[in-house]
Amino acid sequence: MAKSVVSTRPNQVRIIGGKHRGRKLPVADAPGLRPTPDRVRETLFNWLGQNLSGWHCLDLFAGSGALGFEAASRGAASVVLVEQAPAVARILQTAVAALKEPALSLVCTDALAYLKKPDIHPLDLVFIDPPYGQGWLDRIIMPVLPHLAEDARLYVEAELALPDALAPGFTCLKRGQAGQVHYHLYSFETSTGSA
Repeated sequence: MAKSVVSTRPNQVRIIGGKHRGRKLPVADAPGLRPTPDRVRETLFNWLGQNLSGWHCLDLFAGSGALGFEAASRGAASVVLVEQAPAVARILQTAVAALKEPALSLVCTDALAYLKKPDIHPLDLVFIDPPYGQGWLDRIIMPVLPHLAEDARLYVEAELALPDALAPGFTCLKRGQAGQVHYHLYSFETSTGSA
């Protein structure tokens, strides 16, 4: 008899590079959750370079955690996963615990609430892959600015192609498209951004 419950076999995401390459981690089965495809992650980390040693990273709409896990696998000094949905955060915590990666931490809160924290370490890399069609990008860009280190990188996924100058101080370095996903890598200069 067919049951209308979520499969007991969890969805998974596979880390594609770094010291945890090949590890499979559980992913929540939640509406609108879109793990960044392997091919896009591979492209992104080719753009960034494979070694993120010493980088401080923030995965602002963590979801599957795929982007944050890749950064940690490549040696990032810290990776904070921010996820507001408690059910998704529980699965993420399971994945974080399985990976046993000291650089990783998880915060279950709203992205805007997290950015109001005064003690965020200057960020070298921020992943922004918000739910589509909810205006998150417009609300999140300005609150991110004070937390960015000089020459930080900002990776953004969106349902549409974004402008080259996303906000003051940003320059689009690379962009691509995979199916319905438009992805962009920006650099940020604090001297330009604060002018």
